[in-house]
Amino acid sequence: MAQLSHPITGIHSQLACFTCIAETWSIGRRITWDSFNSSNFFGSRKAHLRYSRCLSMASSSSRSLAETGKKSKKVWMWTKNKQVMTAAVERGWNTFIFSPQQRQLANDWSSMAIICPLYIGEGKILDGQNKRIATLFDVSTPEELERLQPDNEQAENVVVNLLDWQVIPAENIIAAFQSSKKTVFAVSSNPSEAQMYLEALEHGLGGIVLKVEDVEPVLELKEYFDKRNEGNNLLNLTKVTVTRVHVVGMGDRVCVDLCSLMRPSEGLLVGSFARGLFLVHSECLESNYIANRPFRVNAGPVHGYVAVPGGKTCYLSELKTGKEVIVVDQHGKQRTAIVGRVKIETRPLILVEAKGVSDNDTTYSILLQNAETVALVCPSQGNATSKTAVPVTSLKVGDEILLRIQGGARHTGIEIQEFIVEN
Repeated sequence: MAQLSHPITGIHSQLACFTCIAETWSIGRRITWDSFNSSNFFGSRKAHLRYSRCLSMASSSSRSLAETGKKSKKVWMWTKNKQVMTAAVERGWNTFIFSPQQRQLANDWSSMAIICPLYIGEGKILDGQNKRIATLFDVSTPEELERLQPDNEQAENVVVNLLDWQVIPAENIIAAFQSSKKTVFAVSSNPSEAQMYLEALEHGLGGIVLKVEDVEPVLELKEYFDKRNEGNNLLNLTKVTVTRVHVVGMGDRVCVDLCSLMRPSEGLLVGSFARGLFLVHSECLESNYIANRPFRVNAGPVHGYVAVPGGKTCYLSELKTGKEVIVVDQHGKQRTAIVGRVKIETRPLILVEAKGVSDNDTTYSILLQNAETVALVCPSQGNATSKTAVPVTSLKVGDEILLRIQGGARHTGIEIQEFIVEN
């Protein structure tokens, strides 16, 4: 990894401006380093003009993202720690807030990395040209919160420092600014607090000012963004053909009850081997035998693997309240859900084996409870009348179901490259 003490390069002459703010949930941009005279760049009048124009463009681009319905969250940093600055820049977070007494620190950091320094004024945040970039509010009472209104603020950004209380004020701010094009930031001192601000009332605030003096919160917040960004990526699901259905006897199976409701075609990825995870449908479909439970997946015995965020797996027996899993539909769209409860009970089991068209030598298998409410998701046929899932009690050789094929070797749930034989 490059060191920030090295000169900065990778800047092409035709580039109109550099990106100062990480605009989307995927904030993994890296900076390359080579030979570049950063002091001359920041010292020229032309560079200052480009710098101001960059801030303006960064603000307007977040608007266009919001108008197209894409999630757009910004992260600004507030720190005096050089290691925190290094970690933030390496993760694409380049906007830093300084007090008026820290201009020399801002200049020092600007000679090391491409950053956008902002400065705190009286009730406002200014750029290097003393242009107001944001309005700054300290809120500690309901009366102060009431005075915070979208029409009262001139700047495109509003930074709110909630001094004593958090959740309800954040929700009130989101409600007040929901029709405004302004971006509202909350000052946060830790990742869990930042997550609450970013998710309040489902949509969350537009950004976070992370005020820390330690590197660990930066790493944790980036990990949070990475997990949420997974939901924008479609998983590749493969159509496989059932080759065997066999009742095997009794075993301890796991019911996973989530804190979220699932829709038709959604379920969990589960399998006896990590190399192939079956899409097990939720109990959201109507049944003649029992009331539907759209929060539940009857996922199989305790030994089974289940997909969790970060491209990892864990054993079904390891799931517990508060742990996260990924919910997937038949098109591969995924989202993260929280486990609310896990039930392990002894039930009759059925073995299902399947093979793919392109790889007829590999057998994929799963054990499930032998019950009418347990079903595997079928490939989409492109019409409304096609079936979404087939119960295991009706499953027969030749039926087509969906599978997630991946690497089979795992170490503590993480995929690794090694020789492995599993039967």
